[in-house]
Amino acid sequence: MPSGMVMQAARAIAARQRICGRILGVLLLVLLVPSWVAAQPSDLVARLSTERVAITTAFTGESILVFGSTEEPLGPGGDEVIILARGPSGPFVVRRKVEVLGLWFNGPAARFEDVPVFYAVAGTRPASRLLPEEILVQRGIGLASLPLISTGARAPGFRTALRDLKQSSRLWQEDAQPIEIAGSRLFNLRLPLPSTVQPGNYRVEVMLVRARRIVATEQLGFIIERVGTAAEIERVARTQPVLYALLCIVLAALAGWLGSVIFRRN
Repeated sequence: MPSGMVMQAARAIAARQRICGRILGVLLLVLLVPSWVAAQPSDLVARLSTERVAITTAFTGESILVFGSTEEPLGPGGDEVIILARGPSGPFVVRRKVEVLGLWFNGPAARFEDVPVFYAVAGTRPASRLLPEEILVQRGIGLASLPLISTGARAPGFRTALRDLKQSSRLWQEDAQPIEIAGSRLFNLRLPLPSTVQPGNYRVEVMLVRARRIVATEQLGFIIERVGTAAEIERVARTQPVLYALLCIVLAALAGWLGSVIFRRN
């Protein structure tokens, strides 16, 4: 075989070897990188004690434990944690009562859109001391940062009334209690759910704050649903409102009649 053909064959073999080596390197990278990433420590890990809350006729409220750990120590001079829980949103109308000749009537009203039925925020320290105002507004952290857009009456008193109504019923909570720290890297928060909490999908966002910046987040969630008799009552009220109203009237009449019989005998 001429020497020129031998050289060409050698070059072709070397080129094929280089291509095969590159393909093998890429395959090894694809196989090894995920395991290497999984082996790296995470800055933030968070979990919920439960992902489902059942509302029955005897439901008086519930609480969910949010807990987790961080890679760096928590506390003053170290990392901080903020936990934000939010329920489904919907419209909410705030009305002002007007007195006319000793009688009270519905007066001006403001309709707010996308009002969360439940909202709670807490941190190792108040969020306003951990993050700049622009980040608080951008991410809706804190009651003052909620984008409450209304139609109808424009007086600022309606927004204040909405906040007062939600906070008095414990459906909106801000720094009700701080996040507890254990062992400098473990944290937990007991998230209280009042008896008036509504069914739906709830989101919990756990944020790790370092040097006034959010450097890591964990997105969690849980479901609140009615079960048993409570679910049947809600279904009838929603699908057959006339029947539900008649049943309420009949039950109220029976209760009144039974009460009168008992007191008459006494």
